[in-house]
Amino acid sequence: METSCFLLIPLIAGWLLDKALGDPLWLPHPIVGFGRLIAWGERSLNRGKHRVTKGAFLAVGLILSAYGAAWSIVHGALCLNASAGIAIASVLVFYCLAGTTLVREVREVFRACDRSIEEGRRQVARIVGRDTSALSAQEVRAAALETLAENLSDGVIAPLFWYLLLGVPGMVAYKMVNTLDSMIGYRNERYGLFGRVAARIDDAANFLPARLTAALMVLVCGKLSLFSFVKKYGRQHLSPNAGYPEAALAGILDCRFGGAHDYFGKRVEKPYIGENPRELTTDDMRRSVAIARRAEIVTVAVMAAVYSSLLMMA
Repeated sequence: METSCFLLIPLIAGWLLDKALGDPLWLPHPIVGFGRLIAWGERSLNRGKHRVTKGAFLAVGLILSAYGAAWSIVHGALCLNASAGIAIASVLVFYCLAGTTLVREVREVFRACDRSIEEGRRQVARIVGRDTSALSAQEVRAAALETLAENLSDGVIAPLFWYLLLGVPGMVAYKMVNTLDSMIGYRNERYGLFGRVAARIDDAANFLPARLTAALMVLVCGKLSLFSFVKKYGRQHLSPNAGYPEAALAGILDCRFGGAHDYFGKRVEKPYIGENPRELTTDDMRRSVAIARRAEIVTVAVMAAVYSSLLMMA
C-alpha cells in the first residue's frame, strides 16, 4: 500500500507541475548538470585508443550513478520524513517530464515561421540537431512536427514507462540515457566510436516506448486503420525507434516527413515517412499538439488507475 501511494502521488504532482511550469529559465535543471558531466567525460576520454571501451565506461557509469543518486535521495528522504520523500520524488518526476516545454517550443516555431523564414529557422534550431540555415518554410514546419512526435516518446512517454517499471530512479536514469545519446550518440568522426554504446543503450531503452507512443497516438485519434501505415513506415528511418511516432503523426496528418538534411556539415539522406508532400499549416500543428496531449493524458491516467487499484487491493 505504501509503495503504491509513494508512486501515485509523485506521478500526479510531478505531472501537474510540468503542466503548470514547463521548464522555467529561472529554475536550475538537473539535466543541465547531466550535460556538463557528459561534456567533461567526453573531453577527458574521447581521445587515443579504445574509444568504444572508454565511451561505454562513461555511459554505463553515468547511468548507474544517476540511478543510484536518485534512489539514495528519495529513499533517504523517505526514511527521515514521508512527506519530504514524496515532495522530492514529485520534483524529480517534474524535472523528467518535458511535455509542456515541447508543445511550447513547437508552437513558437510555427509562430516564428509565420513572421519570417529567418525567424522560423532560428527558432527550430533550438529543438533539432540538423543545420537549419537553408531550410524552407515547409521544412521548418516539418522539422518541428517530427520533433514533436519523436520527443513525445523521448520526453514524455518513455520517462513515464521507466517510472512504471523502476520508479523515480529508473526515470532519472532514463533521462541520463537520453541526454547521453543527444550529446554523443552521433555517427560521425568525433562520436562514432566513443558514443556507440551510449547510442545502443538509448535504442534499447526506447524500443518499447517508441512503439507504445505510436500506438497511443493512433488510438487517441480514433483511426485504427493507421496501424498498418505505422507498421509500414515506422521502419523507414535511420533510427530504429524514432520512425514509429513520426509515422503515426504522418498518418494522422496525411503528410510526409523525412528527406535529405545536413548534420554537422554532412548530407544525410533519410527515407520518406508518408506519401503526401502537401504543405503543412498551423492547423496541422494544433492538431498534432492535441494528439500529443491526449496521448500524455491517457498514459498518466492509466498509470494512476494502476496505482489506485493496487492501493484499493492492499
